[in-house]
Amino acid sequence: MAPRPLSPLALALGGAAALLGSALFLLWRAYRGRRGGGEAWWGAGRAGLPEWDEWEPEDEEDEEDEEDEEPALEELEELEELEQREVLVLGLDGAGKSTFLRVLSGKRPLQGHVPTWGFNSVRLPTRNFQVDLLEIGGSQNMRFYWREFVNEVDVLVFMVDSADRLRLPWARQELHRLLDRDPDLPVVVVANKQDLSEAMSLVELQQELGLQAVYRRREVFFLGTSIAPVGPRSEGRGTVHIWKLLLELLS
Repeated sequence: MAPRPLSPLALALGGAAALLGSALFLLWRAYRGRRGGGEAWWGAGRAGLPEWDEWEPEDEEDEEDEEDEEPALEELEELEELEQREVLVLGLDGAGKSTFLRVLSGKRPLQGHVPTWGFNSVRLPTRNFQVDLLEIGGSQNMRFYWREFVNEVDVLVFMVDSADRLRLPWARQELHRLLDRDPDLPVVVVANKQDLSEAMSLVELQQELGLQAVYRRREVFFLGTSIAPVGPRSEGRGTVHIWKLLLELLS
């Protein structure tokens, strides 16, 4: 089922939203620049760096202790001296974007689906630079903001719910719109929720997302993973895989 065309009123509202999105982008950069350590907009503490080879999310008790700790002045000064890399995380609502940022910053996934009505942000320091990840909500009205941000980042992560067959045409449409805006931007397409029984295979998703034609024009990385698969302390495996790829692209 193909997506329905937007009405003239929706297009007009989209233009107004684009202007607002530009203003919000400037506010986000100013907000981020004033913060020494990264703090997600959901109130998480300063993000720690996942190890390259072995890393597991922190225990809840450790998480509470870290949230009470203030970073030392020396740590803040060191972070400010590092170069910045910016990653934009997009995808339809329910694809797993917020869970990705939470797990990457050492937080446990939230129970149930909580749509992002706005933005989430987290900062991760690495050995040579610090990475700012920005998630924008994936509902239809929030997608108007996407185009205002995609030309301002170093890497785009586009997340797809592998089990959401009904809305896959919408995901394909939005992905190709983003690809057309910047032909040189590195893009990582993540087929999330591969652990679900109803999930589409990677071969099916490649075809449904039209990635074969994209491969001939530009370099796109396609990963199948499960950000938060069912099972004790298994949340971070797929996340670390994506994180390592991002580090390679940003280096």
